[in-house]
Amino acid sequence: MFTGIVTDIGKVLELEQKGDLRARIGTSYDVAGIDIGASIACNGVCLTVIALGRAPQNWFDVQISAESVGKTNIGEWVVGKRLNLERALKVGDELGGHIVSGHVDGVAEVVAIRPEGDSLRVTFRAPETLAKFIAPKGSVALNGTSLTVNEVEGCDFGINFIPHTQAVTTWNEVAVGQKINLEVDTMARYVARLREWA
Repeated sequence: MFTGIVTDIGKVLELEQKGDLRARIGTSYDVAGIDIGASIACNGVCLTVIALGRAPQNWFDVQISAESVGKTNIGEWVVGKRLNLERALKVGDELGGHIVSGHVDGVAEVVAIRPEGDSLRVTFRAPETLAKFIAPKGSVALNGTSLTVNEVEGCDFGINFIPHTQAVTTWNEVAVGQKINLEVDTMARYVARLREWA
């Protein structure tokens, strides 16, 4: 489990397709404090650490199944790409965002960007099957970042990125047409499922 509060910006150092996709990700995390088998959310995708190292910088390796590549934006990763990272939630940690599983539901597309005061208003288009789970003032995780939805119109929804969020994540690199990992709020999924049984 995660909170959607990004704690590091990593960088893809290597990609190797060998059966599954293997990625090496540079990080400022102290790898001495990461166990093999630990979960790290990489742009919102919960991935398992399979190797660690310190040279030429701190790094960890993850193995990514074809299922994960097909359901997320991982297929667009290239060497040098910056990623939002978050270590798994520990008992007693502050829950500053919302409960995020790291199980991406689908991919949204950036359809508009405009400045709004010091902030940036970004409009996303969700897949039709997921749009019903997105509500004004509700929560979503986009590329692993816990965010509040401002407005919803059909499959489109708007998010306001304050300067702090842009500074500590990769959201200062957002561009129209980008594919973004989308995880809808867990509570919304359960409410929808319960309604199906009513």
